[in-house]
Amino acid sequence: MPLDSPHTLNSLGFAKPPAETRVVVAMSGGVDSSVVAAQLVGEGYDVVGVTLQLYDHGAALAKKGACCAGQDIHDARRVAEAMGFPHYVLDYENTFRDAVIEEFADSYLAGATPVPCIRCNERVKFRDLLETARDLEADCMATGHYIQRRMGPNGPELHCAADPSRDQSYFLFSTTSEQLSYLRFPLGHLPNKDATRALAAKYGLPVADKPDSQDICFVPEGNYASVIEKLRPGAAEPGQIVHADGRVLGRHDGVIHYTIGQRRGLGIGGLSDPLYVVRLDVENRKVVVGPKEMLATRIVPVREINWLGDAPLTSRSEWAVSVKVRSTRPPREAILRPVSDAEAKVELLTPEEGVSPGQACVFYETGGTRVLGGGWICR
Repeated sequence: MPLDSPHTLNSLGFAKPPAETRVVVAMSGGVDSSVVAAQLVGEGYDVVGVTLQLYDHGAALAKKGACCAGQDIHDARRVAEAMGFPHYVLDYENTFRDAVIEEFADSYLAGATPVPCIRCNERVKFRDLLETARDLEADCMATGHYIQRRMGPNGPELHCAADPSRDQSYFLFSTTSEQLSYLRFPLGHLPNKDATRALAAKYGLPVADKPDSQDICFVPEGNYASVIEKLRPGAAEPGQIVHADGRVLGRHDGVIHYTIGQRRGLGIGGLSDPLYVVRLDVENRKVVVGPKEMLATRIVPVREINWLGDAPLTSRSEWAVSVKVRSTRPPREAILRPVSDAEAKVELLTPEEGVSPGQACVFYETGGTRVLGGGWICR
């Protein structure tokens, strides 16, 4: 059957030859997105690489191990040259600062623990870059994320990656159904990272042995507080460390240096039982500490929900789901009770410790791999 038959789809799901199918590949300069580009070129697709410059190039050039540094732009360009496809660098510094960095600073100062990578995917990569891909008349946009897109009876569905240790579904919960129809994730089915590196070696990519990025791209060495102090001078005002029962136990150099659930580095030695940060009282500049059991949370309020289920969220009074309240934790069984299309209360069947405002709560099909959406944990 010829490939232009309406019944025959190419590997990206289009009823036309790969050579007539244009794909924009979002290239970070790392191994994953480079392999995606090389694989699609190898299959004969019309590939266009796009890399976003997200923050100050001068600072970026001195910074290793982050997804948007100057070296990474150089690496993405080298891959494009080696594989023979066009590559563009777009200056998104102002967009990134407005959409991601400013909110990161504000929410951190408000005592939350933000996840800027989710906002970057939501507001920059899957909104602005996706529009650029449409402007370039691409049929779809491909990324190196470890997540799977599968066709279900009601259209494309989001599913966890085949390799649980690489799965990025927590960071992509806010991908809308409309975006999902345009996006492709060619690596999600791979068994592990070694398989990706093997492909990089097979294609002779100059980044085959490049280490994975670890930090948030604009937070060198994971030092959140130093970034906040630069963005919001005077933010690190000192205050009291107080026990939940009201006792003053010590002083601190700024609420921004603490996170919910923190135990080490509190500077209040000499106490018989270990204490944890249980609350950040930003207005009164107090770090509230208490015993571990005070961290256990059963009811989690969630807002700004992106729902990916087949039936509307509010079509039921409750949904049996599994949820993740942190990217590093396995999904736990829960009951999702909608308050509106965008708000809900999540009841964890087993209480979780260290549930923090500003983190995401992501919903999964119980016992399955499908991502049903998620929202942001609020107070």
